[in-house]
Amino acid sequence: MNSRHHELTISELLALFPGLPDFFEAQGICALPQAESIEESLALLPDDLLEDIGMSRGYLLQSLDSYLAEQARSNRGQETVNSITIVGGRSKTGIQEPFTLTLSPGEVIAIVGPTGSGKSRFLADIEWLAQGDSLTGRRILINNATPAPQLRYAIDNKIVAQLSQNMNFVMDLSVDEFIRMHAESRLAGNVTGISAQVIELANTLAGERFSGNMPVTALSGGQSRALMIADVACLSNSPVVLIDEIENAGIDRKQALALLTGKNKIVLMATHDPILALMGQRRIVFKNGGIAGIIETNEAERSTLARFELMDAELNNARRALRDGKIIGYTS
Repeated sequence: MNSRHHELTISELLALFPGLPDFFEAQGICALPQAESIEESLALLPDDLLEDIGMSRGYLLQSLDSYLAEQARSNRGQETVNSITIVGGRSKTGIQEPFTLTLSPGEVIAIVGPTGSGKSRFLADIEWLAQGDSLTGRRILINNATPAPQLRYAIDNKIVAQLSQNMNFVMDLSVDEFIRMHAESRLAGNVTGISAQVIELANTLAGERFSGNMPVTALSGGQSRALMIADVACLSNSPVVLIDEIENAGIDRKQALALLTGKNKIVLMATHDPILALMGQRRIVFKNGGIAGIIETNEAERSTLARFELMDAELNNARRALRDGKIIGYTS
């Protein structure tokens, strides 16, 4: 084991790593024998239990050491992102983008423009922290500096999470099993509680509620998107979230944005929805594969947004009435 961990008592380890019981439970060990150190406790495990779980004491110690090392890295936290900066590249026709845009945590930025105008390419540049090596030539800076290579190519602890338009599950798992698996891969403590929290949050966003026992393959498109948004909010350390056309998901999009920004994430969303676009502090306008302009949302537009939201609430009431088989229209 790590020499520092080797010197700690079980009580001290539990104080540093509250998820330690979950690690042993995942190995098939529901309770550790009472002892001063973790090695002494493992030495007291019955041989027949180790045989049942198919694990030697040596291998169990190695697995525990890997778990503690990974948990320690996780406890040190995700890369702190105080800002991301997009340095303009070029459009499809080679026209230079005369823009440099800096974004801060808690901001919502809308990305607007016709289909095929370069919105998805822009999101891809941010996801991969492009350094002039994509088709657009854009560069992405983190905290006003070129990101280290390990940030660009990290498999875990990525600083950017993306929610795409299409959510297709192929795993034969229930919703609860899927979220638990993700929580365990993140070495989260209280996996049961986190799964329940994610599912409940998802149900506040989805039009139709679903249970943790439902197979993920049976979820509708809106339910799948709601689940992933709740998952990103609760389990993802990524400080930057990219969303492609959330309006097509059939979820409470305003609440979804509030949930993500409440976690102090930078949210960029490609959208054709005027309500979503006006919810952002700024919107980036795309034409011919490049940035054609950046518009600050002003007070007059926010007044327009309030009117749109009233209209949207009326439409949502009509949709609910339609789903419930009721007559749509005004009553005297």
